[in-house]
Amino acid sequence: MTSRLRYTFAVVLCFHGLTTHSVHGQSPDQWIEQHLPELTQAYIWFHQNPEVSFAEKETAAKFSMYLKEAGYDVTTDVGGHGVVGLMRNGDGPTVMLRTDLDALPVKEQTALPFASKKTVEAAGGITTGIMHACGHDVHITNVIGTAQYLASHRDQWHGTLMVIGQPAEERGAGAQAMLDDGLFERFAKPDYAVALHVGSDIAAGTVTVAGGFMLANVDSVDITLKGRGGHGSAPQTTVDPIAMAALLIVDLQTIVSREIAATSPAVVTVGSIHAGSKHNIIPDECHLQLTIRSYDDQTRETLLASIQRKANAISTSFRAEKPEIKIGEGTPALENDDELAGRLAKAFAEAIGTENVLPSEPSMGGEDFSRYGRAGVPILMYRLGAVSQERLDRFKQLGVSPPSLHSATFYPDIDRALPVAMKTMIAAVLELCQLTK
Repeated sequence: MTSRLRYTFAVVLCFHGLTTHSVHGQSPDQWIEQHLPELTQAYIWFHQNPEVSFAEKETAAKFSMYLKEAGYDVTTDVGGHGVVGLMRNGDGPTVMLRTDLDALPVKEQTALPFASKKTVEAAGGITTGIMHACGHDVHITNVIGTAQYLASHRDQWHGTLMVIGQPAEERGAGAQAMLDDGLFERFAKPDYAVALHVGSDIAAGTVTVAGGFMLANVDSVDITLKGRGGHGSAPQTTVDPIAMAALLIVDLQTIVSREIAATSPAVVTVGSIHAGSKHNIIPDECHLQLTIRSYDDQTRETLLASIQRKANAISTSFRAEKPEIKIGEGTPALENDDELAGRLAKAFAEAIGTENVLPSEPSMGGEDFSRYGRAGVPILMYRLGAVSQERLDRFKQLGVSPPSLHSATFYPDIDRALPVAMKTMIAAVLELCQLTK
């Protein structure tokens, strides 16, 4: 932690609202430097008060408060705890800025002085900690700061700014919930939509951006293999679902290697297998949970069809009852608009320096920001470096990887990451909503 951030933590021990007053003619850099202590204070509040998907009530209320204070026309409870803030500033394009609001059921282990101590009762009655292990607290604070700057510098842009706080990203359901609640019909269908996501292995001070597919289709599949239980000493009287599962797990791996083109990325992972209760009892059922990842729709369809075919075939070969197969509604692949990516990469370079704007590498992770693109809006999600180069160098020296997103020990270097987040997102809006020259 830097000395500057230690000082910030020392002086911002309680919550106060942010001021939106600014000196006319300030540049984004000047404004951000002036307001960074207050924004860091806001970040600390969001970090300390995380809420899981579909339960983001207080997070949404606080986010709404900031937008209202900045002069936005705010509507709450859109698709759950979703928030929509509109600022109309004359004729021009409509640009949507999106932040996700939810946190994860993970007990924080960062040892930060403002670490989350919140808990939630999870499935099965188990109590677990909650933390912003995916950096959504950074996203929220960034959008607040960006929205405030643009509200107080309306002479620098024209058009409509549409700021949304989206619930339930971690469940892959919040974007669809807001769309189903009439997001684009009740408010406006944007001409562009922009979001960022922190990267745990990218140096603070930089961003990465690229067009095309950046994140994958993500589907969940539950398979229950039906057997006939009995005594372990008499397997001939049973139909062993564990043996069936063992064969199926091996067979599933041939889908990618033998049914999918080598040029089409795909992943089939069996993340969970549960069956049985005792050494000498063959159970009646075996339950498998799979995650399936791909980019294009044809590959996605092939993967899901092949999984069902192979599960049915294994059951048939054992003369077992047909398996129960459930495919959860997945998240579609995120495809950045090529033209928008190129245009904003240039704007980012002007804002933070060409050397700090790097190409993005595609990931097999998932993000429901993709749904706005599927709804016909040109989208761009870029990645924000969140960990200082010094920390990354130290991890490398120790021969270990940096804590990944969703890790209980992940935390950003907020004093370095947040200014770059705001500089680039402000630059994006000023580029897309620029005044006629």
